[in-house]
Amino acid sequence: MKAYQMFGALTRDLAGKILEDLHRDQKDLYKTALASAAQALKVRPVFLERQPRADRNQRIATALGHADMNLVASNVIGGWLLKNQTAMLGDFLDALKITHDKGVVEDLPKTVDDAALNAAVDNLLAKHPQEVATLYLQAFYEMNQAQWENLRLMLRDDIRLQLPMLV
Repeated sequence: MKAYQMFGALTRDLAGKILEDLHRDQKDLYKTALASAAQALKVRPVFLERQPRADRNQRIATALGHADMNLVASNVIGGWLLKNQTAMLGDFLDALKITHDKGVVEDLPKTVDDAALNAAVDNLLAKHPQEVATLYLQAFYEMNQAQWENLRLMLRDDIRLQLPMLV
């Protein structure tokens, strides 16, 4: 699943939260998302800036769900996860005994054991909101060079790992 598809599948609440968190914590990334959304929507950025933030964020989120916005959507999701979901990233990587620095990994193993992956996913879902954990796992699979086949199958087959709009 590509980043734009992930963004398009998010609930309005989570998409809004992601953009609100970016607005608060990562102003440059938020401005990039806003400018890109304005261009995609064929409006000037000031048009979006003058709207109430909740409405603006929903317009940005809708734009990020289009295929031509995949790179921006990827940056938004990745930036938000690394800045605002560090504990969740750490929980998953720690459960797999993968060395990391606040969720950032230098070298992922080519494969992971099925039992370890199942336990790590179960732990993630027990400790974190299902939609956020699913977004992370989808992004982890899509945005990393080591695409584990067992994770791909879990994302495809496990109903717990479906983003809400895809069910």
